[in-house]
Amino acid sequence: MSRLIIRKVAVLGAGVMGAQIAAHCANAGVPVILFDLPAKEGPPNAIAQKAVDALKKLEPAPLATRDRAQFIDVANYGSDLDKLRDCDLIIEAIAEKMEWKLDLYSKVAPFIRPDAIFASNTSGLSINTLSEGMPAEARARFCGIHFFNPPRYMALVELIATRSTDIATLDALEAWLTTRLGKSIVRAKDTPNFVANRVGVFSILAVMHHTARLGLGFDEVDALTGPIIGRPKSATYRTADVVGLDTMAHVIGTMQATLPADPWHGYYQSPAWLAGLIAKGALGQKTKGGIFRKDGKVIQVLDLAKQDYRPSAGEVAPEVAAILKNRNPVEKFAQLRASSHPQAQFLWAIFRDVFHYCAFHLADIADNARDVDFAMRWGFGWTQGPFETWQAAGWQSIADAVKADIDAGLTMTASPLPAWVFDGRTGVHAPDGSWSATDAALKPRSTLPVYGRQLYPEQVLGEAAPDAGKTLWENDGVRLWSLPVKDARIGILSFKSKMHSIGEEVLDGVLEAVARAERDLDGLVIWHEAPFAVGANLQQVAEACKAGQFDLLEKTVAKFQQASMALKHAMVPTVAAVQGMALGGGCEFVMHATHRVMALESYVGLVEAGVGLIPAGGGCKEFALRAADMATKAAGGDVFPFIQNMFQTIAMANVSKSALQAVELGFAKASDDIIFNPRELLHVAIHRARALAESGYQPPLVQRAVQVAGRNGIATCEMMLINMKEGGFISAWDYRVARAAATALCGGEVETNAKVSEAWLLDVERALFVDLLKTEKTQQRIVHMLETGKPLRN
Repeated sequence: MSRLIIRKVAVLGAGVMGAQIAAHCANAGVPVILFDLPAKEGPPNAIAQKAVDALKKLEPAPLATRDRAQFIDVANYGSDLDKLRDCDLIIEAIAEKMEWKLDLYSKVAPFIRPDAIFASNTSGLSINTLSEGMPAEARARFCGIHFFNPPRYMALVELIATRSTDIATLDALEAWLTTRLGKSIVRAKDTPNFVANRVGVFSILAVMHHTARLGLGFDEVDALTGPIIGRPKSATYRTADVVGLDTMAHVIGTMQATLPADPWHGYYQSPAWLAGLIAKGALGQKTKGGIFRKDGKVIQVLDLAKQDYRPSAGEVAPEVAAILKNRNPVEKFAQLRASSHPQAQFLWAIFRDVFHYCAFHLADIADNARDVDFAMRWGFGWTQGPFETWQAAGWQSIADAVKADIDAGLTMTASPLPAWVFDGRTGVHAPDGSWSATDAALKPRSTLPVYGRQLYPEQVLGEAAPDAGKTLWENDGVRLWSLPVKDARIGILSFKSKMHSIGEEVLDGVLEAVARAERDLDGLVIWHEAPFAVGANLQQVAEACKAGQFDLLEKTVAKFQQASMALKHAMVPTVAAVQGMALGGGCEFVMHATHRVMALESYVGLVEAGVGLIPAGGGCKEFALRAADMATKAAGGDVFPFIQNMFQTIAMANVSKSALQAVELGFAKASDDIIFNPRELLHVAIHRARALAESGYQPPLVQRAVQVAGRNGIATCEMMLINMKEGGFISAWDYRVARAAATALCGGEVETNAKVSEAWLLDVERALFVDLLKTEKTQQRIVHMLETGKPLRN
């Protein structure tokens, strides 16, 4: 398969989705032209420009760093269509009106190069019908490309072919989306709302139906349909508010208009209360009120009986909560079905109806059951897809229960389950593949070469486990292993601790793994599933403080520094493969590695100030070294200008909001690799370690003469702190902690521009760290963090 080369993208439509798709392309370093209508007043590109400006203010941020906006050019349909000739991929993302889209296609078609791909981001309109708006010769390179909102963070993209789409082109586009934009692809059939929205919206409609049938409150239902059953915290009704009630009604309307023969068609309609809210302009989060609203600090929920809002206070009944805590899914579903409690009846009903719906429609909407399950995981944030949940709960017993409810007239439709459900199977997912109702066979995963980069792809229940590799050595904290099929001489170090926190057993493991890698291997990669590491094991620290074991704690900090230095000065290259949080000590390990391969969604920071401490695993030392290096290269050679931003980063416990921002904050380097698909992390890290080894890698020398800012630097930092304290921005203890950070960064109480060794810097930060540990206020912060997960400002 030839590689798809995309040097520039055009996005047609600067609304919420269009602008954020453009932002994510810019994140990936792909220049974008964002088009919209010409403005009626002012500059002709004002509409598109306003959308780009808004990207810089949105949370969660669509832009990985604010400067990525520079890669988005703005244009309008009136005078700039000729710019489309420079674009290799054009994504249409205007409003979901067929006539508007077809009208736009007729305008832009003459300006699209014959080798360019044109795709619609429609969330549910017919791709075949849309393709008819393109010239016949352009239809082979037309398809659907449905991103989910927000495009930067949601993994799912549904790719939809038309009858004319060139499959090789679609394969190449899938590979590009997977690696360059980091997306997880489901090939959807050209049916209304495709896969995820079809099942997801039906699930919401089933929830609405059973909410009304059983007289439950919206807040009560959200308590039942959130994390407690493996769904996002926004549950059902809050999700509707976030999506937009008008958007929700539109998607429901699409199903109502386009699926007249569907057995569930009678339920494809917006409830009266939903239509009423829309009529009032209460559209959810974007209008600051919908099903839920905020009154000051109080969250209120719509109460249909009162026709007014009341404080939200929905809870799961204790007896239902007890059922949901059962770790045996077979027993749990049997208990839900048998219970007479309305909440249990509700939960059984919504699961049953989704099982029924997915089985009945599998042949119509998806190639196989795996695609349905992944679509719901990636597009709606479910922990398990509907078929996985059914299979885990006992395929045959659930099938019999659903059939019994259908026969008893308890379901939303009397349509029977398809015959394949009862053909003696134990589920739809097996080591050989997942069930395709269309082909009446198990379908294996895609064999596109791009998926060879995913050494540990996300799996569905019942799928064959990937190669676990060969264990070389392990202790209670880490496992050192390799993948002989990939590169047996590149070691992989994986932490085994909860949230990959760093305690004594991990430190011992890192030191041993580095020693073994130096002796027996060519390189070492630190990799495991996210998070990378949440920092030091605070529970061990708190227990030692309580016992007054400060000599032991100082030895532990010294061992931490030894482990960091071992990573930095190892005789083989060490590569940190980072995804998710890399905080505190985790960040220090990242900073000391030879090289970093980072997923875009890496949140990196030295956060010790939040528990009344400073970085002492070498983090302050590393910043001091980097400041000295930058000062050497700069005219004048003054260290402090480079210390100032680093000091603020540590004192404010700043955490990067992306890997790109981690580079800006100094936790990573511009030469590091930033990848967009986290499933490719290990593949790239192993190759990077191999490349470093093959290039004759030699570790950096331990520095003996590091220029530091000294007393004047500390005093200048103190002036900043005094102003912040007097302004009420920091507490007296924040001041004390931040001054300690300034002292460590500036090399201790030495003369300005003095030269000290790397070992001296480590001694200074370690001594300051242990002094803070001995104080009551820092100990209070540590205990508060352990008990609440939140920092204490005392």
